[in-house]
Amino acid sequence: MPTVKLTTQKFKDEIFDYTTGKEWKYKDTKPAIIDFYADWCGPCKMVAPILEELSNENPEIIIYKVDTEVEQELAAVFQIRSIPSILFIPLDKQPMMQAGALPKHILEEIIQKELLSSAS
Repeated sequence: MPTVKLTTQKFKDEIFDYTTGKEWKYKDTKPAIIDFYADWCGPCKMVAPILEELSNENPEIIIYKVDTEVEQELAAVFQIRSIPSILFIPLDKQPMMQAGALPKHILEEIIQKELLSSAS
């Protein structure tokens, strides 16, 4: 499944509505990754094809992309200071943020250890 473009409204509808809830409660049934990026960002451009590959290789997770230039409210909610920043959302634990461009093998390791092991 290709990566999914995520808007602030879609985040509130499908992931977590931070305007009504204070305690994190993930709405979906699949673990997710959210890539906060900008079109002008060199490292973001390096990570994008890796995330597309991982999205196709791992249909049991959803990989979202958030353009921080367009979705400024969502970027502010997560206090995005550097890009790329990647949010990992397991089903039953708190989300984890990682700043910087991660290589594919590290992303695969996080998917296996943090997202898929907790989903089974």
